[in-house]
Amino acid sequence: MEEDRAAAQAARLRSTTASMPTLELYNTLARAREPFVPLQPPHVGVYTCGPTVYHSAHIGNLRSYVFPDVLKKTLRLLGCRVTHVINITDVGHLTSDADSGDDKVEKAARQEGRSAWEIARAYEDEFVADLKRLHIELPDHLPRATDHVAEQKELIARLEARGFTYRTADGIYFDTAKFYDYGRLARLKVEGLQQGSRVEMGEKRHKTDFALWKFSPLGARRQMEWDSPWGRGFPGWHIECSAMSMRYLGETFDIHTGGSDHIPIHHTNEIAQSEAATGHPFVRFWLHGEHLVLGDDRRMGKSEGNFVRLQDLVDGKVGGIRDPMAYRYLVLNSHYRKYLNFSEEALRAADTALLGLRRLLQEGGAMSAEAPPQPEPGSVAERVLADLCDDLNTPKALGTLWTALRDPTLPAVKKREAAAFAEQVLCLGLFDFARLDSGQQVAPALVRELAERRWAARQARDFGESDRLRALIEQQGYTMRDRKEGYDLVRAGG
Repeated sequence: MEEDRAAAQAARLRSTTASMPTLELYNTLARAREPFVPLQPPHVGVYTCGPTVYHSAHIGNLRSYVFPDVLKKTLRLLGCRVTHVINITDVGHLTSDADSGDDKVEKAARQEGRSAWEIARAYEDEFVADLKRLHIELPDHLPRATDHVAEQKELIARLEARGFTYRTADGIYFDTAKFYDYGRLARLKVEGLQQGSRVEMGEKRHKTDFALWKFSPLGARRQMEWDSPWGRGFPGWHIECSAMSMRYLGETFDIHTGGSDHIPIHHTNEIAQSEAATGHPFVRFWLHGEHLVLGDDRRMGKSEGNFVRLQDLVDGKVGGIRDPMAYRYLVLNSHYRKYLNFSEEALRAADTALLGLRRLLQEGGAMSAEAPPQPEPGSVAERVLADLCDDLNTPKALGTLWTALRDPTLPAVKKREAAAFAEQVLCLGLFDFARLDSGQQVAPALVRELAERRWAARQARDFGESDRLRALIEQQGYTMRDRKEGYDLVRAGG
């Protein structure tokens, strides 16, 4: 019966997307790539874990919002109607995985001398501004946890009625031993976990149990607290995402995205409490992006002292690069499921590459172009879409675009159409020639000819000729920067 239903869904989706390629996504739940078919085609529900708004998001955090943006825009090219939700965690995220410690927003409020509400709104506004600067489309819904406390209390009450909760001195907890398949997302061997190795147990029955509702500390008044059937307090972090996602997408929906660090705890707990409350599957596809790391494999973070905001980049404090699109290019040039090694040199290389793409389009006479409504069979646009359907393989899509724009046999109009089609998803400002026109001018014909000859010599491994031509190019006031997929010409000193 289920197989027949899935086949019918696939047929309906194919009827709306003609000869479109099949989107395959790596589903963390299955630990495998799977063809994606919407639960109710052509509608697709996507939920992305949003920020805890107690501090600025750093550029590593922001990477986690680029790949859902690519996902959403790829789904649209395939004829889907996407409803996207990113939550705002403005209460309940504690400083410890042990359901102890300070609420991050309340702690930041004390440190900055502002109210918790002011802190949350200020950093929420900054987050939204960062999304816009990175050409990340705002979601259809951006719900705040504090605006959905009623839904969270209702969900806890459902869990209580089904016997999944218990009370301690500091809150209401979910009993993970009563959920039949706790930890399957992370492949946790719950019985092998050693009590106390990661968290303090307190009154918890099992190490993996987690708070659904926390009581306000005795003798201390919080800025964010609410009355509830269990006592005055505030919701736990995990219950917020379950309540808000189901509020806007239903009790079962298509795709949930987030960082890989959420797999063992936050997303594992979301699944347990959601399915325990409803009795049916919560999310069909779980997509997780990997971290941005520095050269020594350290993660970026405030406590590590290597915190880089997008504003720092825009201010030219990182490699002298001011274009946020250089960072988006850097992110897209690495697969979302791989670690992204960040450095100033890598950012400058991404900036050079993006300028190179724009320069190729400008040299081809492209001011702008309309994307074809549907990619023609055998076209560059079709190949770009196939790359994106290959588990959102943006590095491959960029490579396909580079090859096309450098192909001397491809008509200029086709190059423009290919770039316009890719731009619908990549959103790199490919037709933004302002920087080229303000000091990054197109190289003269002689220099371009020398560069082509030098590139051909290099490909033929005639390194002597390659070096000779490079020297001639430099005599003309230009530098030729090689990349894996081609080269860029940059005016000396540029």
